[in-house]
Amino acid sequence: MSAKNTVAYIVTDSLPNTEDIHNDPKDEINDDNVQPLQEWLISSDKAQRMAEFFSFLGDANRLRILSVLAKEELCVSDLAALLEMSESAVSHQLRNLRAMRLVSYRKQGRNVFYQLHDSHVFHLYQAVAEHLDEKDEG
Repeated sequence: MSAKNTVAYIVTDSLPNTEDIHNDPKDEINDDNVQPLQEWLISSDKAQRMAEFFSFLGDANRLRILSVLAKEELCVSDLAALLEMSESAVSHQLRNLRAMRLVSYRKQGRNVFYQLHDSHVFHLYQAVAEHLDEKDEG
């Protein structure tokens, strides 16, 4: 027998016979558990949009802006001074945050004041901040 045939024989000889494989009962799908959860499973499209949303929040400067706006509405110049960023950089981030409907604004004279868009944004920010502040229980 050649070396190539020997390797083939050893490999195929060591494969289990499919008749010898027994399904483990714990691996069986329990439709009573799975079916009710179908309505809670988000669509692939929504999952993709949520992933993009959370990816967008992966910018430290955007999160710093949200952290301040969670406490008080501010104008661009006040945000820039507080965050030690240029007004141009802050305006750029605010444009992005507005596009994602995370912040909104109101005009008062020549000033534009920014605030969190709605309570959903505040609660999302608050939940993440609290989660990160928790002590590890393990």
